[in-house]
Amino acid sequence: MAHRTPRSILITGCSSGIGYCTAAGLRARGWRVFATARAPEDVARLATEGFEGLRLDLDDTASIHAAFGAVLTATGGTLDALFNNAAYGQPGAVEDLTRAALRAQFETNLFGMLELTNLAIPVMRAQGHGRIVNNSSLLGLVALPYRGAYNASKFALEGLTDTLRLELAGSGIHVVLIEPGPIASRFRVNARAAFHRHVDPAASAHRARYEGMERRLSKPGPAAPFTRPPEAVLDKLILALESPRPRARYYVTVPTHLFAWARRLLPQRLLDCLLRRVSAGENR
Repeated sequence: MAHRTPRSILITGCSSGIGYCTAAGLRARGWRVFATARAPEDVARLATEGFEGLRLDLDDTASIHAAFGAVLTATGGTLDALFNNAAYGQPGAVEDLTRAALRAQFETNLFGMLELTNLAIPVMRAQGHGRIVNNSSLLGLVALPYRGAYNASKFALEGLTDTLRLELAGSGIHVVLIEPGPIASRFRVNARAAFHRHVDPAASAHRARYEGMERRLSKPGPAAPFTRPPEAVLDKLILALESPRPRARYYVTVPTHLFAWARRLLPQRLLDCLLRRVSAGENR
C-alpha cells in the first residue's frame, strides 16, 4: 500500500490554551502540525515537545512571511489547512479606547490574520483544496459592554470570513468559523495586561465598573458559568477540518448557542437588557 503523506496544518497562537490543545490533538490524529507562537521561548518549548515550532508574530509582516515560507519549504509547497486562532482581548469602555489601542487590537486579531490567510489562499487554490478555519467568539455574534475593541475585531472577522466563503465557493477551499464562548485559557491574564497598557482607570467615568472588571480578570478558576476546556474547541475543529462538507459555523459552548438564538429571536431592546445584565453580573 502506498504511503499517504500526512495532512498539514498551520496553527497560530500555540503557546497555551486553544492553540496548544488543538496542535496536540491534531498531531495525535496524524496531522502534520506547524505550531506557531510569538515568543521565542514558547517556540523553543514547542520544539522540545516534538512540534514543528515556528515563530509567527501577527503584528509583524516579515514574521508572517518568514513563517509561511518555512512551512512551504518543509512541505514542498503545499498546505492543507490553516487555523487562525491567535488573538487577545482589549478591555475598556469605548470612550476610553485610544486610536493606538484599537489599532493594536485589529493588527493582531484581524490584519495579521488576513495577511496570513492571503498567503495561504493561492497555495490552496493551486492544489485544488484546503480548509481555512477562523476562531471567532461569542462576541462576534453579540456585544458586551467594556469589550468594544474585541467585539469590533471579532465582528469584523465574521464579516471577512463570510465574504471569503462566498468568494471561494467552487474553488475546493472551505472557509469555516468556530464560535467559542468561555474557554479555560490565559485569555484573562493577557486581557488584564492589555487593559493596563492602554487604559487609565483612575481618569475614567467608568472607574467603578473597572474595579469589578479587574476582580473578574484577576480571580483564579473559571471565568464564567459554562466554561469549557479547550478540548471542546478541538472537537469542533476536527469537524471543520475533516467533514466532507463542513458547516459555515460551529458553536462550542452553551452561552454561544443561547446568544445565537437570542440574537435571532429577541427584539433589540430586550437583547440589550439581557446583555447589560450579563455584564453587570460578571463585573460585580
